[in-house]
Amino acid sequence: MNTPLLSRQAHTTLTEQLAGRFAERIRQRLIAPGSRLPSVRECARRHGVSPHTVVAAYDQLLAQGLVEARRQRGFFVRDLHPATQASAAAEPAPRARPTAPVSATALVRGMFQPPGAQPMPGLGTLPVEWLDLPMLATALRRVTSGAQLEALSLRYGEPAGDSRLRQALSARLAEIGVSAQPSQIVTTSGAIHALDIVTRTLLRPGDTVLVDEPGWSVEYARLTALGMRLLPVPRGDDGPDLAAMARLIEAQKPADRPRLYVTVSVLHNPTGASLSLGHAHRLLQLAQAHDLHIVEDDTYGHLAPAHLPRLSALDGLGRTVYVSGFSKVLAPNWRVGYLAASPALVERVIDTKLLTSLTTPALLEQAIAHCLEHGLLRRHIERVIQRLDAARARTVRVAEAAGFRFAAPPRGLFGWVDVGMDTERLSHAMLDDGWFLAPGSLFFATPRPTPLMRINFATTQEPRFWQAVERARRGT
Repeated sequence: MNTPLLSRQAHTTLTEQLAGRFAERIRQRLIAPGSRLPSVRECARRHGVSPHTVVAAYDQLLAQGLVEARRQRGFFVRDLHPATQASAAAEPAPRARPTAPVSATALVRGMFQPPGAQPMPGLGTLPVEWLDLPMLATALRRVTSGAQLEALSLRYGEPAGDSRLRQALSARLAEIGVSAQPSQIVTTSGAIHALDIVTRTLLRPGDTVLVDEPGWSVEYARLTALGMRLLPVPRGDDGPDLAAMARLIEAQKPADRPRLYVTVSVLHNPTGASLSLGHAHRLLQLAQAHDLHIVEDDTYGHLAPAHLPRLSALDGLGRTVYVSGFSKVLAPNWRVGYLAASPALVERVIDTKLLTSLTTPALLEQAIAHCLEHGLLRRHIERVIQRLDAARARTVRVAEAAGFRFAAPPRGLFGWVDVGMDTERLSHAMLDDGWFLAPGSLFFATPRPTPLMRINFATTQEPRFWQAVERARRGT
């Protein structure tokens, strides 16, 4: 839904309306701490008010402690939770910790905004109309009939997760070449929970972690919040820059050498790239030489061809841990994920799971098992892929016709687009018109101005979105 215009007939002044609009976005963290507010002149032009009104509104935000003024630089959003940072700073730390890229929380919070009149191109979910609610309802009815409801609802589930689902997942992994017995699989409350369990099992605060750049902003923020030090590895079309990775590892003191690499092999977020087979083999050799564990996040793997190489398949879950989930293709609120690991690691992982969540919902796990066993999920994903292929082709056509360039070949759910200006500034302007963007700065471990942004092909098919981007680009 478009943001309403400021009104001179309202009961409050234009200054109060403008200040209130920014205050609400800051408190909801839709404008992230550290972000620069639009210049006075730009804000005045955008909202159709005088520069004096903007200065007065910014002064109100300053008085409320929501922003700070920096001489000759402008107004910047303050962190509303400095006490947390202060307590963290007081703790003894073996190494310096970088500042968390808290802008990731703005991206996540955007997922919880009430639905508006137009799609949200910055989000990572499928449109509601693409999902199969009747399939979910049927699965739930099947697994809650008779005495099953009591067993699945009134008792704790199995520590490793529902055995029926783990059996079905073992068969699913075999289809993509990953050999994992049900005993090697642990279910979780979504893929993020799986990543968190692995991190807490293998690492301690102060440890160093290799990550892809560009990469997933939420993973950067999650690792940093746990006290990890990030070493970004440039990500190309075939995979990580292995020479750069080797240099990064060898540049660290022996005690500071990274112990973990978190990566996406297939349909990388945000570029859509997939690891080539030769690159995968060389990466595993490098991991062996430097005693690295690799966490392979395959969250979007459901949307990819089965033949694309997975590190976990080539490695046999020796140094790799495979992570995936179902919320991206099934339903956002069905928080069921899982990981597959070596037998030597599984019991440690289960211990960590018990300490962080006790158990996972067996009712939903059995419903997903039903969908897997009867081919319902496979047929649903086939339909989604067909719709996504059509949406991607249309999006590329209208975006290029509007003069925008893709910085990576369009694949999967996401496009990596060059719009020719700083996309963080662009995102502020677009938010006024009701469009929620994912600016490229979110996808760098150290946020920086960039003309790149991530789009969701499923929600950017209409020319009106690209026309809105062009209008905002001209007006900023």
